[in-house]
Amino acid sequence: MYGGSMDSTLLDLPTLKDLDITRRKVFMRIDVNSPIDPETGKILDDRRIRVHAKYIKEIVDKYEPALVLGSHQGRPGERDFTTLEEHAELLSKYSGVQVKFVDDVMGPAARSAISELRPGEVLLLDNLRLVSEEVLEAAPEEQSMTVFVRRLSGLFDYYVNDAFATAHRSQPSIVGFPLVLPSAMGPLFEKEVSAAARIFSSTSGPRIFILGGSKVHDLLRVIENLVRNRLADRILTTGLLAQLFLVAKGVRLGDENVRLLEEKNILTLIPRARLLLMKGAPIETPVDVKAHNEKDNTVENVSITKVTGVVKDIGETTLEIYCELIKEASLIVMRGPAGVIEDSKFREGTLKILDAVYNSRAFVVIAGGHLGAMIDESKVNDRIHVSTGGNALLLLLSGEELPAIKALQMSKSIFYGGKK
Repeated sequence: MYGGSMDSTLLDLPTLKDLDITRRKVFMRIDVNSPIDPETGKILDDRRIRVHAKYIKEIVDKYEPALVLGSHQGRPGERDFTTLEEHAELLSKYSGVQVKFVDDVMGPAARSAISELRPGEVLLLDNLRLVSEEVLEAAPEEQSMTVFVRRLSGLFDYYVNDAFATAHRSQPSIVGFPLVLPSAMGPLFEKEVSAAARIFSSTSGPRIFILGGSKVHDLLRVIENLVRNRLADRILTTGLLAQLFLVAKGVRLGDENVRLLEEKNILTLIPRARLLLMKGAPIETPVDVKAHNEKDNTVENVSITKVTGVVKDIGETTLEIYCELIKEASLIVMRGPAGVIEDSKFREGTLKILDAVYNSRAFVVIAGGHLGAMIDESKVNDRIHVSTGGNALLLLLSGEELPAIKALQMSKSIFYGGKK
């Protein structure tokens, strides 16, 4: 847990303004981990790459560093564990800056390419998880002693973390380098923590959290922290999270839905959900849903007291209620889709809530993940922040200490004497 107020902790991290990276050699951790087509090995969604490309261009234009980029892609043994050669090509395409690629991480080829890199040039190392140490989690002090960090750190003047999406990981490229090099967060990381700090510092309401998706255990921890710190005026629940609270209220959702909750180990959370309700947590649950009857393959909008079939989206009346509440919000945080968006019949809830969010007057933070694929980027503006780090943001909202942030705090203490 963080000491002091969360917003002051986040806003007190070192930034690029605290480092003189002009024409210096810099290692920057990014996160261009992307969905991969298992058949062709091609990247299916390059949104993260496009976002990072924008900031890489800004850094090169402003500071002309010899910039070495590191990222991971998938995990060893999984089908999306691939080389980063295509990622380099896309970074070049979207940034307008030639991003060189070396099919090595810390061997002779990588070290030679890093040493030869000139100011204003950019190099992407291959998949960092080709190094076995990068798959293991440990304390920053241990990670700073890994072969990976010791072999590469001497080649750099500074370390920059611009990979907020990996902030919940405690791996060498995230927490090891800050202990041996003067470090700062990059512009994308800074934008992410500024948005998070605004969530924690917001006092004018209504502050509305719209929570759904499949990560019910994590979302329940988020709600407990929101309630404990009085950060939410209303919590609009959808999906399996909504079903958990409906069951906790004593609503009978039918055997098929209860069986699904049991399979996903969600029923064990009922006591915690009931305790939140008893404490008066501002939790809103659907009054109707769209249910799929698998026997005759029909979809019906039904009251939550008359559910037959499998619940797959929120209902029309619930949408009206939720959208009216969203209109009045001054802060909105949205995490997870409202329904089974893989099926076009159950996307309406998510799309209509997103429309209401776009048209609201609120400052908006939308956590990525599956929800990211549903966002209409033409409607995103300075008032709407789409996070690249759904899991990291979720843990931050749960009150967890993120290893990347802790490592940057430690670096600040070591290299800045605790002062910026």
